[in-house]
Amino acid sequence: MLDTLQEIYGAIMRSKMRTIATGFAVASGLFLIIVLQGAGNGVINSFEVNMGNFAFDAIHIFGGRTTKPHEGIKEGRFIQLDTRDVEMTQRTFSHYVKDVMPSLNQSGLTVSHGAQHQSATLMGVNPAWAQANAVKMVSGRFINEIDLRQKRKSVVISDVNARDLFPHGGNAVGEMLDFNGIPYTVVGIYKDNQMSNERTFYAPFTTVSVIYNRGEFINRLSMLTRHIESDSAMNRFMDEYTRASSQIHSFAPDDRQALWIWNQAESNMQMKKTQRILHTAFWILGLLTLVSGVVGVSNIMLISVKERTREFGIRRAIGARPWSIVRMVMAESVVITALFGYLGMLLGIFFCEYMDSTVGNQTMDIGVFQAQYFVNPTVDLSTCLTATVIIVIAGALAGLFPALDAVKVKPIDALRG
Repeated sequence: MLDTLQEIYGAIMRSKMRTIATGFAVASGLFLIIVLQGAGNGVINSFEVNMGNFAFDAIHIFGGRTTKPHEGIKEGRFIQLDTRDVEMTQRTFSHYVKDVMPSLNQSGLTVSHGAQHQSATLMGVNPAWAQANAVKMVSGRFINEIDLRQKRKSVVISDVNARDLFPHGGNAVGEMLDFNGIPYTVVGIYKDNQMSNERTFYAPFTTVSVIYNRGEFINRLSMLTRHIESDSAMNRFMDEYTRASSQIHSFAPDDRQALWIWNQAESNMQMKKTQRILHTAFWILGLLTLVSGVVGVSNIMLISVKERTREFGIRRAIGARPWSIVRMVMAESVVITALFGYLGMLLGIFFCEYMDSTVGNQTMDIGVFQAQYFVNPTVDLSTCLTATVIIVIAGALAGLFPALDAVKVKPIDALRG
């Protein structure tokens, strides 16, 4: 083994500049793969962080306006969702829907605490709303099942509203707020995402429905989906859901405007597809650069084999087997490729860490909200392992063909040359 390494070292030292120049292309290829993968991860991670860990398997249904006549009813009718939609979703689509979340908006309210007051929108929700809409609690808790069953006058407020209504500080949890003469108890404070100027306060769905006499009506029907893995499956589900809803509200089953649908689940599928395309494109760019380096290594080995024709002839003449020569040439190629490949990989990892410590900590303020545009632009272990496998295979292939040429030369011809 030591003799083989010494022979490889001697062969490299005989053509140092040529080896370094070609190795640079190999290092560049691995460097590009790592950096591009890290940059892609940074962009994708920033999107996920800035979206606040929304439940991307959520679908939100709103009542729309019909555009087609149906059963003697003219177009232009507004569809008002109600509790029948909730029951239908739970009964008919239980295989595809793991949670159903009706909600109510009661706007035009004035909330006050002592001398402090402001306009407010009270939204009636159920406990799953927090997960589906990235409600991050600062203190206290969100609406729970007991609030829902007992129709408690509990309210969850944002940290911004807490500062406005309780300017003297202190924990607002447990304090009372007055909504147009009706007292509510603050049970939790959530972090405002700064993406909306709407003064939203969360209360139990049942409480809002009863106190404000909303009857069976709802403003929005949200659901968390499952077992829907493709665009075609999602389209079938939405077609079936629209047909089922049309039977409740008497509109044409093919009237796409009767329901307004915000499909986060479909957007999530498109995002994942874009991520796969992005990563694939980055791999292709890096591999193309790496291929140019591998071709260069192969050329070096061809030149090395030609220069060492006499040496190989002597080896063959004294009994060396062809495989020993092939193994030696391939080992030299793998060493060159691995040496410069790992150098490029390490430089790429260090550069990703540099990006993480500089650009990764910066935020973009566009007035409405702040967002990080580069989050954790680093590569995982699987990428490094994949790159390692690529280095070894590329090095072996780069040396294989020159090695086969070396053993084709007859010993007598090699000695004569």
